[in-house]
Amino acid sequence: MEALDVLLNRVSVPRLIDPAPDAAQREVLFNAAMRAPDHGQLRPFRFITVEGAARERMGDLLAQALQASGAEVTPQALEKARLGPLRAPLVVVVVARLQDHYKVPRAEQLITAGCAAHSVLLASYALGVGAVWRTGDLSYSPLVAQGFGLEAGEEVIAFLYLGTPLNPPRVAAKVDVVDFVSEWQG
Repeated sequence: MEALDVLLNRVSVPRLIDPAPDAAQREVLFNAAMRAPDHGQLRPFRFITVEGAARERMGDLLAQALQASGAEVTPQALEKARLGPLRAPLVVVVVARLQDHYKVPRAEQLITAGCAAHSVLLASYALGVGAVWRTGDLSYSPLVAQGFGLEAGEEVIAFLYLGTPLNPPRVAAKVDVVDFVSEWQG
């Protein structure tokens, strides 16, 4: 697949089934992530893969975090949290690894981690793997961070759901870029 086709036509694919990306595909996905723009070559990200029965344990972790959030929780919301990771055969947890650096601010490191996650999505599309980026309040829960064994300076920035598309990907909506570009004249 041509690079510009991927950049211009990638869409989220939320309905995913088995099989998950195989070992060779995963190597491509994670190697693509290593090409994210990275001032200082810090590689301020890492990935945690969740599949099989571990997805159920992830769902339990999300439900526990929801209960601990202090919000009023309905049984339906708990069930949705539990079932979330089962929406795809593979969940990739993207972790930003932020550190104090004399030249590279934490905000820039966070953007790099986001670019790495986006690169996984782009490579997925190029390989015909369905993928969607999901987060939400539970992604940022200290209980979830603890459950995934995150260390100081680390935070979850994405849950990437990957698998085989149940349906052909939709056609990307065309956007008039003129609404998003302006010229500065000083």
